[in-house]
Amino acid sequence: MSDNKPTNPKDFMGADKIPFHLWPETATILGALALLDGACKYGRSNFRAVGVRASIYYDAARRHMNKWFEGQDIDPDSGLPHLAHTLACIAILIESSEKGNLTDDRMVEGAYLDMVDRYTSMVPIIKANHADKNPKHYTIEDEI
Repeated sequence: MSDNKPTNPKDFMGADKIPFHLWPETATILGALALLDGACKYGRSNFRAVGVRASIYYDAARRHMNKWFEGQDIDPDSGLPHLAHTLACIAILIESSEKGNLTDDRMVEGAYLDMVDRYTSMVPIIKANHADKNPKHYTIEDEI
């Protein structure tokens, strides 16, 4: 007689818990390094102790993402990837929001939410209008 069961009872209980196995640990490594960089400059867990302003970390995340998207992979100040700093900024915003010490200085609602919904329907129309064309789409891999 085999001791093997078709399923482990733990499977049933664990299946509805947070699926940590889906998160890439490569992101954890980079986020941790960027948080180390911040800890060495500003003090470990300073954001937990004193809180943060949403606009400061939003701006920093955008700057790092924009520099990365423009082709600068590594932040010249830290030597770490810009994506690492973006992860750290977002992690701090999430942590501070959950902890309740986020100074929520986001802008009052403007036209963006309605506008993006309204104009997104234009994307397939524009693409259809130019379906007969075959332009060159340049990327970072092109030498220009």
